[in-house]
Amino acid sequence: MAGRAGVVVVGSFNVDHVWRCAELPPPGATLAGDYASSAGGKGFNQAIAAARAGARTTFVCALGEDAGGRQARALAAADHLDLRAARSDAPTGTAGIFVDARGRNSIVIGAGANATLSPGFVAAQDDATAAAAVVLAQLESPVAAVAQALRGARAAGAIAILNPAPANAPTSPGLLALADILTPNESEFAALLARHADFRIDPAALAGSEDAGLHALARRLLPHGTVVLTLGASGLLVSHPPSATRGDARDCYRLAAEAADVVDTTGAGDACNGALAAALALHPQRAFREHAVFANRYAALSTERAGAAAAMPSLTCFRARHRGD
Repeated sequence: MAGRAGVVVVGSFNVDHVWRCAELPPPGATLAGDYASSAGGKGFNQAIAAARAGARTTFVCALGEDAGGRQARALAAADHLDLRAARSDAPTGTAGIFVDARGRNSIVIGAGANATLSPGFVAAQDDATAAAAVVLAQLESPVAAVAQALRGARAAGAIAILNPAPANAPTSPGLLALADILTPNESEFAALLARHADFRIDPAALAGSEDAGLHALARRLLPHGTVVLTLGASGLLVSHPPSATRGDARDCYRLAAEAADVVDTTGAGDACNGALAAALALHPQRAFREHAVFANRYAALSTERAGAAAAMPSLTCFRARHRGD
């Protein structure tokens, strides 16, 4: 991968409709809150994070011919993303997001154009994949398109990262086999274990579990690759195969969560994924732990601003916070 410092992100763009209220609304309740609209979608958030973290970034998606599509194109240009957007007759994707006073969120997604992204369109972007060091995909796009992105990464000699989000999205053993790195949160990890390892665990119990136990579960889930399990306020856990530790001295370790004045956690997982992809692409000679530390810090910093894509820190902002670390 010498000379290849780019990132390709294949995924979703949504227009986010965000309501902020004291508590998340329970069923049947009507609450007062403040409303704002902004750009989001896991794919777009991660692409913006990778770009602002310093990587040359291509974003592959599907957009409607509407105001949301025009917004996506304008924002991509502003952040110097190489936007590769399939044109769809469906409306641009949307999301309804509720955020409470503690920064917790609940989200409902209307896939719209995101559901029309085809494997053929993804394959047609092979010039970008051939120049990339890392390809990153999530599961807000059709599984066939995601699989094509990961296969393309493998064929090009790039690192294939799968962020298996959201937790209820379909997966298969074949899809997991295409990933070099898997980046679930607690809910996604528990869902994958139930689906592919015949093991059931309460997601809320994961953060308090012993590292050795989590490592063993990660090895069952992705024997050939690295798992980065994000644990919210409990940081993240890295699990490598013993024979492929990506320059690390240990095959399993946990990083504590970074301190942050939390305003909104909506895009924190996406910040972590985009920053990890950028770090791997820009500094392939470094040990994986250094990339994980960068991604962990970057994600924490993203929670100090409201919004999803808009909250992704610039590299200048990040360096100002962590100067001398």
